[in-house]
Amino acid sequence: MKKLIQGFAAVFLAAIALLYFVSYLNSSQGYSGDNTLTVYNWGDYIDPELIEKFEKETGIKVIYQTFDSNEAMMTKIAQGGTTFDVAVPSEYAISKMKEEGLLVPLDHSKLPNLKYINPRFLDLSFDPENQYSIPYFWGTVGIVYNPDMLGGRKITSWNDLWDEDLRNQILLVDGAREVIGMGLNSLHYSLNDTNKAHLQEAKQKLDALMPNVKAIVGDEIKMLIANEEAAIGVVWSGDAAEMIWENEKLDYVVPKEGSNLWFDNMVIPKTAKNIEGAHKFINFMLDPKNAAQNAEYVGYSTPNEKALEYLPEEIANDKRFYPDLDSIDNLEVYENLGKRMLAYYNELFLEWKMHRK
Repeated sequence: MKKLIQGFAAVFLAAIALLYFVSYLNSSQGYSGDNTLTVYNWGDYIDPELIEKFEKETGIKVIYQTFDSNEAMMTKIAQGGTTFDVAVPSEYAISKMKEEGLLVPLDHSKLPNLKYINPRFLDLSFDPENQYSIPYFWGTVGIVYNPDMLGGRKITSWNDLWDEDLRNQILLVDGAREVIGMGLNSLHYSLNDTNKAHLQEAKQKLDALMPNVKAIVGDEIKMLIANEEAAIGVVWSGDAAEMIWENEKLDYVVPKEGSNLWFDNMVIPKTAKNIEGAHKFINFMLDPKNAAQNAEYVGYSTPNEKALEYLPEEIANDKRFYPDLDSIDNLEVYENLGKRMLAYYNELFLEWKMHRK
C-alpha cells in the first residue's frame, strides 16, 4: 500500500510539473490568459486577414477553432473542458445557451461600434436588449437555381419544386429544420409549428418530393450547383451568393410562401478566460470597414449599416441578399423548440431520409 501511495504521489507531482512547464512555454511565447483569445466559429466564416489585423492592433494572439453545427458547439461549451472566449452561435442556440447558463452578459460600454448595427437586427426575441449576443451575419434560406438548365423557367415558390419535370434535379442541405421547414412553409404553416398533425402532413408532402431529390448533401452543394451537376438547390443565402460568384447563370429566390430569416451572433461563453479581450474582438468586428471586408470575403449579409458604404455597389445593392427590410416580414426566425420537439423534428427528418432508400 505504501508503495502504491508513493507511486500515485510521483504521478501527481509529474503532472503538476508538466502543467507548469506548458504554462511556462506559453508564457514565454506570449500565450497567457490576458493576451490569448480563443475564437470558436463556423468553418471559413471570417477573413483570415482580419485575425492578423486584430493581433497586430491589440497584441492578442488569436487561437481559431471551428465547429460544424450549433449542437456540437453547445455540447463542447457545456462540457467546459476547453476555453472559448468568443463563439458564433445561431439565434435558437443563443436562446438555449441562455437558458442553460452558458453565456456571459456583455458590457455594452466596451462595444462602442455597436451603434453601427441596423436597429432592425437588434433587440430580437431570442435575446432582448442584446444582453448576451451581438449580430455577426444574417441571411435567408431559399432556392438557388439555373434557369438555363430549366429551359428559361423561373422559380418563385416552394411548391414549384414538386413539379414532375424536375425529377432528379434538386439538391437539399442536410438539415432537419431547413427541410422540415420547407415542407411546413409549402403548406403555409409556421417554421416553428409544434402541431404534430401538421408536421406529419409536411413529412408526407416531402415524401412526394423524393423523386425530384438528387441528393441530400453538406458543403459540397456549392460546388455541385456551380458546376451544374443539378439545376436546383435549397441553400442558405450566403452559399447561394458564393455559387453565383462562381457561375453567373445562377439565380436565388426566397419563396413567396415565406422562409427562414437567420442570425449568427457573437457571444462570450461561460468558459471565457479573457473577457476583456473578447469585448475588444467583438468591437473590432463591428468596425464598419472590418465588417465590410468580412462580408465581402465570406459572402453573407452584414447587419452593419455603415459597412454597406464600404462594400462594392454590386453587392450592397443586390436585393436578393440585401432585400428591403419591409419585404422580409413573411420570414421567421427559428425558435428554440425544446428538447422533445426538436427530437421529434430530427426523427421525422431521419424517417424521411430513410424513405429515400
